[in-house]
Amino acid sequence: MDVREGVTWHDGSKFTPADIVWSLERAAKQETGNPIQFIWSTANNYKVEGNRITGDVVRFEPTFFKWMAFLTGYVLPKDYYTKVGAEGFEKKPIGTGPYMVDAYEGNSYLRLKANPNYFGGKPSFDTVIFKFVPDTTSRVAEIESGSSDVTLEIPYEDFDRLKTKSGLAGVATPISDIGMIFISNVDPMLDKNVRLAASMAIDKDAIIKRLLRGYGNALSTLEAPEYEAYDASVKIPYDPEQAKKLLAASGYSTKKPVKFTIKTTRGFKPKDYEMIQAIVGMWRKVGIEAEIEVYEIAKHYELRAAHKLGPAAFYNWGNAIGDPTTSTGFAMFGPSPHSAWKTKDVDDMLGPLWVEKDESKRIAGWKAAIKYIAEQGYVIPLLQYVQPIVYKSSLKVTPNVSGALQPMLVSKG
Repeated sequence: MDVREGVTWHDGSKFTPADIVWSLERAAKQETGNPIQFIWSTANNYKVEGNRITGDVVRFEPTFFKWMAFLTGYVLPKDYYTKVGAEGFEKKPIGTGPYMVDAYEGNSYLRLKANPNYFGGKPSFDTVIFKFVPDTTSRVAEIESGSSDVTLEIPYEDFDRLKTKSGLAGVATPISDIGMIFISNVDPMLDKNVRLAASMAIDKDAIIKRLLRGYGNALSTLEAPEYEAYDASVKIPYDPEQAKKLLAASGYSTKKPVKFTIKTTRGFKPKDYEMIQAIVGMWRKVGIEAEIEVYEIAKHYELRAAHKLGPAAFYNWGNAIGDPTTSTGFAMFGPSPHSAWKTKDVDDMLGPLWVEKDESKRIAGWKAAIKYIAEQGYVIPLLQYVQPIVYKSSLKVTPNVSGALQPMLVSKG
């Protein structure tokens, strides 16, 4: 790795290769609590010669460099962090980016100021303020009243209304988030007919059209079109008549339905609860009687880690690095703490792919596994989300496919 010259930290000190090496070594230690420690620990023995860093591969990890551009791959200032410690750094963090932390009030706001020494040139604004407004109605009021310049993740009906209002503009772009239903390998989901019938009975296009006002793309796998292993040929059709036949083969019907519980969040993502309500209605028509159980997203994580999600559970999966390991991989590989379906057939297919060095073979292997998982009905993908962003028409906003709206993606129109 060759390190860019002429970059300084926000305190004016020089950014060096030593900062990167120290940060990578720190992230690889279990005691630091880095959630992707298992990625960073696959390389070590770093050496610095001038501005070049070299290291040794301990275990081949095809996504190593991709993770550097995502969460937990942050480079920290070695000297400053060592001097002030974790608590001091949290109170006054510094980086090398276009904006510097000016003030932070937990659960209220984050204020940034322009970094005059940014190597990429002066940013568009002297001050940027992030307001933390979890309530969607309040976010709509903020942008409509002019109290905020840009907002996102608002109801689609408000988006359609506000984007045509004088002084405002809007953009809606597909992002890396996927709405899906986890299936666990417990009764009655051990029956392939039940799994496939549950998938085929869902009219995803109708849900997108009626509940999301057309903002969304129906999916049959956990790969969105922007992901590297996306395969448009894999299709699980909407076929309620075939769903009825599958259920009948297992002894179920509308008069003798198969019964189970489906868990869902309510308000975590746009129309999440309403989507599950609609799906339960569609299931009822073919011979599936599902009871809805609402829970908070924190409870979802707790139950999933303990493999206690139950037969079915709604979730929103993000994959900002676009690699199949971090979508289908983490979601479907049995040893992963993020998976719900845990069976040997899937693990035998996915296991070798984690260390496949030939990139073309690796992606081909993932595509084959993704097709198999779809055909077995081990998970129910629903849709790729479209993120609504409304902003003052005096601005120019470039959407981020990861869903993260960065200040550098906003400029004066």
